[in-house]
Amino acid sequence: MRTSRGTSIVGLGMTELGRVYGRSPRRLAADAVRLAAADAGLALGDLDGLLVSHGVSGSPGIELAGTLGLGDLRLLAQVNAFGATAGAMVSYAAMSVLNGTATTVACVFADAPRKPKQSAGAAYNRSAREWHGFAGMTAALGLRSVTSFYALAAQRHMARYGTTSEQLGAIAVSTRAWAAGNPLAEMRDPITLDDHQNSRWVSEPLHLLDCCLVSNGAIAVIVTGDDRARDLARPPVHLWGWGQGHPGHRKERGSDFGLTTGAASAGATAMKMAGIAPSDVDVCELYDCYTYTVLVSLEDYGFCAKGEGGAFAASGALGPGGSLPTNTGGGQLSAYYMWGMTPLSEAVIQARGDGGERQVPARDVILVSGNGGILDHHSTLIVSPHPKGA
Repeated sequence: MRTSRGTSIVGLGMTELGRVYGRSPRRLAADAVRLAAADAGLALGDLDGLLVSHGVSGSPGIELAGTLGLGDLRLLAQVNAFGATAGAMVSYAAMSVLNGTATTVACVFADAPRKPKQSAGAAYNRSAREWHGFAGMTAALGLRSVTSFYALAAQRHMARYGTTSEQLGAIAVSTRAWAAGNPLAEMRDPITLDDHQNSRWVSEPLHLLDCCLVSNGAIAVIVTGDDRARDLARPPVHLWGWGQGHPGHRKERGSDFGLTTGAASAGATAMKMAGIAPSDVDVCELYDCYTYTVLVSLEDYGFCAKGEGGAFAASGALGPGGSLPTNTGGGQLSAYYMWGMTPLSEAVIQARGDGGERQVPARDVILVSGNGGILDHHSTLIVSPHPKGA
């Protein structure tokens, strides 16, 4: 079987996002795949690969293939590296197309953790009955949520490099400024640094406005070869490079937990494959479950020196009109929280020139990041509206 020299994302499907109730993750996932196929000008029967990822509310599972009426698939799997999954799925899909395992692969994430009349935070809270064994010791010390562990990471960075809460706040402010131009964003009203500083503590040093949203919905993309992509309905978003990093830092004294992340190795691998350097990147779509993850990722990707992420963010570089437009749709802090599909979907929108009010003029090279677990996993994609080497 003939394979193409390159691969592209050719379809993007997004359901309603945010406070969307009454649909199961599987139904949301099926809707997103159908929308992505229609966006590409493909029939569902044109798909011969399906990669499925899920959040915390239950899995669409590989049974999704049956829901969609897809039979005789050549590639079918459920993938989970938490927030790094979207980038990983796209890379697996691209490699499968390149080696001839499949020709046209849908990658989908779905979740529905939000419930009516329930706080967003309740969706990720663990029951006291889940704390047992040694886990009960950390719970007794107050480490009862993912946010608590990210707060430890942020505190470590602050203690080592002098990073400040105001510098984290600058990321929240710039991200919200981008959200103002995104009609899909849940939070579009402008905020100031004072708003950030006056928002309640969630787990010190993280304020409420340092923390991402919780959303229901689903997003899917379709990956195929460049030879097929050029004849489809929408402009292809070419995949130049990809990489993963799984540092395995222990949360203990003497480790690099909180100081470096898998972005360092994932970014180096992806940039080498793409043949670029950090200075070539026009736009960043970074995983922003917390403002801190943006800051440390910028450092680990090489956009600034280690320990200078706070000053870089505070300079205005990340917001509209800045030197490195970052999270141009409002990210997970202000737009919607679809794990790694949030930055990926915005990268596709920007690469196609579909950003409307928030469209950036320079978009030749876009970096996409995914962060999973508590800094345990990382994925990176380099995408472009142009074929690699063109």
